[in-house]
Amino acid sequence: MHIDVAANRTALKWTRREQLGRLLWALAFPLFRLSPRPCWAWRRLLLRAYGARIGTDVHIFPTVRITIPWNLEIGDAAAVGDHAILYALGPISIGPRATISQYAHLCAGTHDIARADRPLLKLPIAIGADAWICADAFVGPNVRIGENTIVGARAVVMKDVGSSIIVAGNPARKIGTREHEN
Repeated sequence: MHIDVAANRTALKWTRREQLGRLLWALAFPLFRLSPRPCWAWRRLLLRAYGARIGTDVHIFPTVRITIPWNLEIGDAAAVGDHAILYALGPISIGPRATISQYAHLCAGTHDIARADRPLLKLPIAIGADAWICADAFVGPNVRIGENTIVGARAVVMKDVGSSIIVAGNPARKIGTREHEN
């Protein structure tokens, strides 16, 4: 099968409203990116203005890259570290008290490789409460990470991971379990 590049490039991937929203977010993003590090409330406010559902006491560092804020939901007291990428083509949900460490990449988009025109797929990612996505880890589209789970540094997760599990490696494999902390 030959890839139909022309069909992919001419396919409508976004509505006019979504295109306008992405343009407006691109214009507003410097207000997010250039805000001083301790301005957590400002970044929460800006994200909420663009449709993100952000809980209380959420810490999002100014170097985080967020593609589409209205596809983002972050629970209370969660944190997203320096240079993390939230590629929210599809919905990304981050549970309460979850941590997304520096340089982690949550990728909620891919292409259908079974079709010649490679249409865009906007698939969800869900990170459970109290989970920790460690530094430089990658979580792919249509993946659920259970509550209290740890995804080790530089791990690549392309399949669901249950609760209270520790995974590491590429591809990510179970290396242990985790007790619930009180």
